Amino acid sequence: MKALILVGGFGTRLRPLTLSVPKPLVCFANKPMVLHQIEALKEVGVTEVVLAINYQPEIMLNYLKEFEDKLHIKITCSRESEPLGTAGPLALARANLADGSSEPFFVLNSDVISEYPFAELIKFHKSHGGEATIMVTKVDEPSKYGVVVMEEETGKVEKFVEKPKMFVGNKVNAGIYLLNPSVLDRIELKPTSIEKEIFPNIAADHKLYAMVLPGFWMDIGQPKDYIIGLRLYLDSLRKKSSSKLAVGSNIVGNVLVDASATIGEGCLIGPDVAIGPSCVVESGVRLSSCTVMRGVHIKKHACISSSIIGWHSSVGRWARIENMTILGEDVHVSDEIYSNGGIVLPHKEIKSSILKPEIVM
Repeated sequence: MKALILVGGFGTRLRPLTLSVPKPLVCFANKPMVLHQIEALKEVGVTEVVLAINYQPEIMLNYLKEFEDKLHIKITCSRESEPLGTAGPLALARANLADGSSEPFFVLNSDVISEYPFAELIKFHKSHGGEATIMVTKVDEPSKYGVVVMEEETGKVEKFVEKPKMFVGNKVNAGIYLLNPSVLDRIELKPTSIEKEIFPNIAADHKLYAMVLPGFWMDIGQPKDYIIGLRLYLDSLRKKSSSKLAVGSNIVGNVLVDASATIGEGCLIGPDVAIGPSCVVESGVRLSSCTVMRGVHIKKHACISSSIIGWHSSVGRWARIENMTILGEDVHVSDEIYSNGGIVLPHKEIKSSILKPEIVM
């Protein structure tokens, strides 16, 4: 089987982290976002993953070469010379995806994190005999999304309603699809939306089905949702593979700590924290609802909550970092500094407090 991951463009919503690496390589729960998807695809027998990309493909391929060898899976790039939307990239990668077999292929949005129930999706797709299957997830506020109206018993999609004013359902597109190769015949090589143009056409032909996604789902393409996604992911990990989570008198709730990280005495870590490789957390530090990426040094008695600390940064003694502060790569915060929602670009030194949310160039 094959899969296409819609990587897309510049990752502006996750800046300053995406100023250092393409968005799919930003760490989430101590591994690149896209690697969570590639590993799950490998588990159900996918042998080739195509990354649809229009930004820095060389960096992507160089970085993923290690995982290509480790997972024994072929990873290639299909580069867009202009943005092609969410359907155009399928037409561009047609030669990779259509190999003459009738086997369906996966299409994923690279920002989506979930439990990736791909085996169940394959089983459902083969059972209904339609042309395409989309995964849907239930949301509390459907008026903010495009709602998928479907037959509850069969899963057949009847129509799509964009940001409905009145309640028509609470299921929205989850950005995970399984498509027959014949879907490629419906797509021209031009900027096209799969959600607004291709899927409604397939639904009109009564060949589109939807499966409700079990477990959690989050689009982690922006900081607030990234932090929520981390909580949901760690909660899922607790249920499925709790041995991967940290334990100890200094750990509260779900915490993921890389084996190469060191944590000093008298710290309180958690809930919902990921600490990456080669991090140093000195004594008396308080961490909650945050990600601390590779090579970060957090000095004594610092407090970090609801924030993302980028690679190889440092946080000074008694510093307080909170309210969706994002430190880019190699940012150094001085002792006793307060950051309230600061967005700090890479390679900066912060010597005065950031009292309200702002971008520090």
